Amino acid sequence: MKKRTKIIIIIVVILVVVLLLVLLFKPKQTQETKLEQAVVTTRDISTCITATGTVEPINKVDVGTQVSGTITKLYVDYNSIVKKGQILAELDKVNLQAEVKNAKNNVESARVQYEYQRKNYQRNKALHDKKLISDSEYESVLYAYQTAKINYDKTKSDLVKANTNLGYATIYSPIDGTVISKSVEQGQTVAASFSTPTLFTIAQDLSKMQVVANVDEADIGGVKEGQRVSFTVDAYPQETFEGTVKQVRLQATTTSNVVTYSVVISAPNDDLKLKPGLTANVNIYTQESKDVISVPTKATSFTPDKDVIGNQYKVEVNKNIRPNSKKVYVLKGNTLKPIPVTIGISGNGYTEILSGLTKGQKIVVGVESLGGVPSMEQASQSSSPISMPGPGHDKKK
Repeated sequence: MKKRTKIIIIIVVILVVVLLLVLLFKPKQTQETKLEQAVVTTRDISTCITATGTVEPINKVDVGTQVSGTITKLYVDYNSIVKKGQILAELDKVNLQAEVKNAKNNVESARVQYEYQRKNYQRNKALHDKKLISDSEYESVLYAYQTAKINYDKTKSDLVKANTNLGYATIYSPIDGTVISKSVEQGQTVAASFSTPTLFTIAQDLSKMQVVANVDEADIGGVKEGQRVSFTVDAYPQETFEGTVKQVRLQATTTSNVVTYSVVISAPNDDLKLKPGLTANVNIYTQESKDVISVPTKATSFTPDKDVIGNQYKVEVNKNIRPNSKKVYVLKGNTLKPIPVTIGISGNGYTEILSGLTKGQKIVVGVESLGGVPSMEQASQSSSPISMPGPGHDKKK
């Protein structure tokens, strides 16, 4: 038994020695570092914020009725083109006409009573002035006269109201436009006892629409009137529409603890493709620079540490560059030379260069490690044991 144990121990020791020898004498992999470079070019750079909104007519009017009754005639339907003053519908007028007739009779009766009391008052006033009747008799006559006058005025007001209500039985269009909504049918009874029911909705000019977008509170500070806007709608996914910020409303809306502000965007609609109610996916361009010198954004953050570039490249030290200032690197032979730059806006992976570079220069964007051990930069960027190659990964590796 002891002999067997000794044999096992010897075998284990031999295996450990062999493993150590393999590790000690394993040929070291050489690391070759390749620098990724890019050419300084000119391009359009923009920064934008995204939001969603709803396409709406610029001017939309709800047409209702102030009197109750039955719809006897309808003259328009959905999508009807109407002019201001055009008749849209008529309500049953029998009861309203009867009210007008009754009001006229009341006016005539009150007028006769008023005329009688007025003449009676004038006679008694003359007698009172001559002290032929008492003050109490005069006051009674005056009271009757004043009451008759008030009643006469009231009946005239009632007649005006009855005529007005009769006029309300005919529904007219208040503006030129298109009927986009119709809420009644012929024969339907509408009740206007407590509120004015909406019968039609008319959009004034569908060739000029607007988008009311909900912009998050974190982005609203960058939105200004006059900024360019592009947006798409699901109805035409391959088409991009253009607009301009027309108004930034101050009233905030809170939904599920998310604060948003309404931004009104003008949207020309000459071809009438945009329809009321469409959902718009909006891009508001808060900053734009046209045809400016630019470099890939990652070039402005590239740092040539020894752990990244290895020993095959040297880094020139420029003491005139402040430590926290922006700079990019150019490759001269095997030397990386820093160039101070002034940057502008960034967007779509590129940064505007205000000074320091000229079009056509080649700059260093990053590094690639070829064959052997991966670079420290690549190792630090790996977030998991299994990493997927990025868009710029060299498939030949």
